[in-house]
Amino acid sequence: MRSLFRRKQVDSDRVRAEGKHHQLAKELSILQLIAIGVGSTIGAGVYVLVGTVAREHAGPALTISFLIAGIAAALSAFCYAELASRCPSAGSAYHYSYICVGEGVAWLIGWALILEYTIGGSAVARGISPNLALFFGGEGSLPSFLARHTVFNIVVDPCAAFLVLIVTGLLCFGIKESSRVQATVTVLNVCVLLFVIIAGSYVGFKTGWVGYSVGTGYFPFGVNGMLAGSATVFFAYIGFDTVASTAEEVKNPQRDLPWGIGTSLTICCTLYMLVSIVIVGLVPYFAMDPDTPISSAFAKHGMPWAMYIVTTGAVLALCSTLMGSILPQPRILMAMARDGLLPACFSEVNRKTQVPVKSTILTGFGAAFLAFCMDVSQLAGMVSVGTLLAFTMVAVSILILRYVPPNEVPLPASLQESIDSVSLFFKNQENDEEKGKNFKKDSSFVGTSQENDEISIPLIKQLNQDKINEEKRRKLASKSIVSVVIGVLILTSSASATFLSNLTQYIGCFIGGLIFLAGLGVLCWIDQDDGRHSFGHTGGFICPFVPILPIMCILINTYLLINLGAGTWARVSVWLLMGVFVYIFYGRRNSSLKNVVYVPAAHADEIYKSSQYVA
Repeated sequence: MRSLFRRKQVDSDRVRAEGKHHQLAKELSILQLIAIGVGSTIGAGVYVLVGTVAREHAGPALTISFLIAGIAAALSAFCYAELASRCPSAGSAYHYSYICVGEGVAWLIGWALILEYTIGGSAVARGISPNLALFFGGEGSLPSFLARHTVFNIVVDPCAAFLVLIVTGLLCFGIKESSRVQATVTVLNVCVLLFVIIAGSYVGFKTGWVGYSVGTGYFPFGVNGMLAGSATVFFAYIGFDTVASTAEEVKNPQRDLPWGIGTSLTICCTLYMLVSIVIVGLVPYFAMDPDTPISSAFAKHGMPWAMYIVTTGAVLALCSTLMGSILPQPRILMAMARDGLLPACFSEVNRKTQVPVKSTILTGFGAAFLAFCMDVSQLAGMVSVGTLLAFTMVAVSILILRYVPPNEVPLPASLQESIDSVSLFFKNQENDEEKGKNFKKDSSFVGTSQENDEISIPLIKQLNQDKINEEKRRKLASKSIVSVVIGVLILTSSASATFLSNLTQYIGCFIGGLIFLAGLGVLCWIDQDDGRHSFGHTGGFICPFVPILPIMCILINTYLLINLGAGTWARVSVWLLMGVFVYIFYGRRNSSLKNVVYVPAAHADEIYKSSQYVA
């Protein structure tokens, strides 16, 4: 059980210098990060979601649904921005969880993200071929070597597999080259969306915005419908976390990562809202085509040729999202292998291209196989589980970092001699301070020495009392964070358990709410840890409104997780159970933290100096 709570150290310059692994190339700037974030987030969903959500949930209030979902996504983005700038290494949420929470949780997050990116990339790839077919005359019009075929009752998609392999090869060339291609594709996709906004606005002003003239009002499904629409379109914002996965390849991570995450999310939210304003205004929400809402809206106003521009945008969006889905997984595999939780071959970085080529090839072939022979649409919900789990743990990590940051660091057992000598030195120093209490009894001290004793003894007592108070504060903060998490689980589970009687639901919500509010109240009342100022790489972004912001993030993401459905959770549970066995029989035994010695963080520098390690 102790292995589940082992925590690793933030990768300092000294730790990297001592590492055995080659580092990734630092090639990314703010503009490239924005391109990666926007390209990974804006998929083909925006070309479909506006019709589905407007018809079934929000009506003309679709714009507000996108705004609320964007604000909810921004809560996670703030948490990611701080952790990415403090801990700028590959691995994203897995890396942050390992530093702040522990090895067990980090392993499950990493294992879930592997599933997310594999299925996500495959699902995106299989969505490209139907859109490409529209350029050749419709479904089934692709050339035979790219068209879908049925083999032994399995619909194979060679076009999807071929595109995945092309993207994999591109990613193997280097992060600089692949980011340039993704930036180009993303700019073209944004140009298509700008065409939709500008041309649609022209048509809307010309025709009088008939979509906003319906008699049902702005909220035809009420506020609840608008909020249900927000929960649906929230998943259209998934993708900005890809920026955090490239942290080790950013030239100036403390400055560029927060800007890259925040700016890409802002651009996506703005484009989503503008597109929804235009399309809902062109066609009444109840008359929208749920499959091709944008193309059909232009066609109804005498612009059928716009279908080809919109379809081009959908294909570009899918290609960019495909790159964003495959890019992070090799880096997560590499981070897990560096920590000893996966075989060392996954951590190898090519000397020439400075990317984890072996991990990239494995990821690409795995995604290509699924895209070729599996209908991954039924597994698409599993993608959301990995993302929401990661978002939740990142928010929990922020609370831990602020209130109970790790005050011990793992050092290799080879430093045991230095550890013992430095620990003995600090212990003797504490004993000397204790002996200071008896100075007043020493008759040799007279005159001013007695006056100094009167000052030093209360000071020593005050220091000891401060140390005791700090320990009590950390214990109280830890219990409060646990209380918040348990309260959120009970509250959201009770609110979502429609199979229970109303009385049972109310009781569960009341109990969960009490536990949740008790933890929140204590965290708002007590001080944050002073160690947060020096934790990790300082000088970067600081998440605002702690503890309110990360706790709201935990509440929203947990609610969405619980409402993903029993079928999704059953499939994810099988994968997570497989991960548990892999960890028990391999990861736990080969972890780089297996034989480390934990020492107080304040002693670490002295231990390294004493052992003549290069700082």
